[in-house]
Amino acid sequence: MPSSPAPRASWREALTAYANRRVLAMLFLGFSAGLPLLLVFGTLSAWLREGGVERATIGYFSWVGTIYSIKVFWAPVVDRLRLPLLTGWLGKRRSWMLLAQGGIALGLMQLALLEPSTDVGLMALVALFIAFSSATQDIVIDAYRIEAVADELQAAMASTYQLGYRIAMLMAGAGALYIAEFSSWELSYTAMGLLMGVGMLTTLAVREPEHPRPPPAAAARGPLPWLRVAVVEPFVEFFQRNGRLALMILAFVAVYRISDITMGVMANAFYIDLGFSKADIANVSKAFGFVMSIAGMFLGGVLVARYGIMRPLVAGAILAAASNLMFVGLALAGQSMPWLAAAITVDNLAGGMAATVFIAYLSSLTHHAYTATQYALFSSLMLLVPKFIGGFSGLIVDGYGYVSFYLYSTALGLPAVLLAVYLSRTVPAPRRARPAGKTP
Repeated sequence: MPSSPAPRASWREALTAYANRRVLAMLFLGFSAGLPLLLVFGTLSAWLREGGVERATIGYFSWVGTIYSIKVFWAPVVDRLRLPLLTGWLGKRRSWMLLAQGGIALGLMQLALLEPSTDVGLMALVALFIAFSSATQDIVIDAYRIEAVADELQAAMASTYQLGYRIAMLMAGAGALYIAEFSSWELSYTAMGLLMGVGMLTTLAVREPEHPRPPPAAAARGPLPWLRVAVVEPFVEFFQRNGRLALMILAFVAVYRISDITMGVMANAFYIDLGFSKADIANVSKAFGFVMSIAGMFLGGVLVARYGIMRPLVAGAILAAASNLMFVGLALAGQSMPWLAAAITVDNLAGGMAATVFIAYLSSLTHHAYTATQYALFSSLMLLVPKFIGGFSGLIVDGYGYVSFYLYSTALGLPAVLLAVYLSRTVPAPRRARPAGKTP
């Protein structure tokens, strides 16, 4: 069971956490993690729609994101397997980071050579490869983020990570759209592939975190002891530590982001169907939305440092669902720049806060000896249901229209709100478990 809550930090202590060097380094690793996402989802959907691909097909493309939701299956390999040459040179975490980042860069450059009108099937396969490499990178960066600092800095790490992530999404969203508008999609995706160099250089520059000594069975020869330590024990430890609440926690993790992920699948197609240009989308949805996201992320990090995790977690669940109602107003108003700006403001402010708080919450659930595998379980669950449901978004819009779709996406957030309230009363302040004798 999680331990009792730690004393509240002062506002000054909450703010100075952002000066830590490892916290600052997460800005660049967050950038590397965030760059591929829109390039195989939102930005790609705009390219596909402009190329004449049907909305139902665009909706099916979101199933590429299923890769992110099943990464738990290969997370034990990433957590334990040494890569020839690379691991001896860079260490366990950084070797896998560099391999995954190289895969993303190559995939983006390959995607740049394709055309939606003739290569839609091949585009889906390349997007799948990019998503696999990106999900692998996420496994490693999440583990590095949790292992690199003590518990009290996790919210700051999550916030800085999200800032880098959002900067990357600005580049992959507004930046890619600007390049496509004034040049071509080929140049746009080539430039994005080159930007993965930011992550690769950071991987070479950061220090490998300290790793706890693995359990004795990890050193035993043969596949069965390895499988027990790498695959079975991380899950057994989580259920033993949380007891009867374990399934409730996992259910909460599975539904927390249903509302905003489902809404986001059709966002760019929605803006284009309303008549907004790619430049309009880049200016308001991406650039202005980026500023609002930063404000939300910073607010989330400070609130967790000041009040703990659970109260901001409840607030984030409520705001993430309610913010979708702004898009109902936009659908009714039509091509209205004021409504677009208002919807983007509310959505990104709420989403930035909720994302930071939720990352800190997931980090608090892990045991330090099984960081990568346990966090991969949580982040996989976080995406599995939303990505599956999101795949039907195009069909819902075609059948019932955008107003009904955004009401539907709002309603999907209600289970997360109810579970957040329940867990906040049952488990006031989860803290990350560490091996005996290990100090932060």
